[in-house]
Amino acid sequence: MKEEEVNRCQIQEWYPKFKSVSIKTRIHELPESFVQYLLDDSGPFLLPASISNEDALPNRIHNPEEEDDYQVVEGSDDDSEQSSLPPSFPELELEIKESIASLGGAVFPKLNWSAPKDSAWISTTGTLRCSSFCEIALLLRSSDSLVHDLCHAYDSCSEKTSSRPGSFFLALRKWYPSLQPEMEFRCFVRNQNLVGISQREATTFYPSLLASKDHLGVLIEDFFMEHLRSRFKSENYTFDVYVTKDKRVKVIDFNPWGAFTLPLMFTWEELVQNDNEQGDGVDFRIVESQCGVRPGLKTAVPFDYVDTSSGSGWDQFFRNADEELQRQDRSSEAGA
Repeated sequence: MKEEEVNRCQIQEWYPKFKSVSIKTRIHELPESFVQYLLDDSGPFLLPASISNEDALPNRIHNPEEEDDYQVVEGSDDDSEQSSLPPSFPELELEIKESIASLGGAVFPKLNWSAPKDSAWISTTGTLRCSSFCEIALLLRSSDSLVHDLCHAYDSCSEKTSSRPGSFFLALRKWYPSLQPEMEFRCFVRNQNLVGISQREATTFYPSLLASKDHLGVLIEDFFMEHLRSRFKSENYTFDVYVTKDKRVKVIDFNPWGAFTLPLMFTWEELVQNDNEQGDGVDFRIVESQCGVRPGLKTAVPFDYVDTSSGSGWDQFFRNADEELQRQDRSSEAGA
């Protein structure tokens, strides 16, 4: 994999070209001081001081006794007192506040490549929905998976020349509360051919997909041929799409082929084989029964950053899970 292939998948690189077939997004270049704030784990967990007096956890109950757990000891040096003061990013906060308002009052955040899905649990809604700068800062600061973007984006490149991009960007994407997880799909492109489509949320069985699978496959293939194949310059990559209620296809994200991208209901070997065989249609996989659910994919990190390679531990876990599912299937058939 080349660095240029990874760079093409940064949202600030692809979104301007494909904004007409994506969801509404506003992108901000982050000051280096904010990037360093995200990386700093040397002191207490502090959220930025808000010039709007907004609170990332507005419903929390303040208990004076619990607030005594962390205090600056009298007589400590000036450096310690200074380090306990929350940072402030007034210009960035004002820009983000304006963007949130322009996107309907609620957004979900994403850096160059990834979103802080592993920290959704800490928000008041248990989702990535944010309506203020402080809520965005809370998700970003709490996320371990964003370390990938900040420090390890090029680790899988064959000719690595840098450890991080020159600039980091914050993408604010319009929050749509009516989105249905079963209508998001990951698509795999090899040698500029669409070789596979997978249900994105592979941890759940959605009966409605059984009847609509063929039609969805046609919609996604047509979308790829019309909007992506000749315009996205990498030969090998993946892209995620969402199919709306009125059957419009929206591109949500691009990811590199292999490396930290999860193949979901495929293996990379199967996808390469699909490209070599070039059959009549695209291999489209969904969870077709409750027994077909892929366990273990709802982890504390986003789908894209689970290492399932040989020796990682996850590969053996999946093999054991598959064997157990097959055993259960045989038992149920024997008892039928």
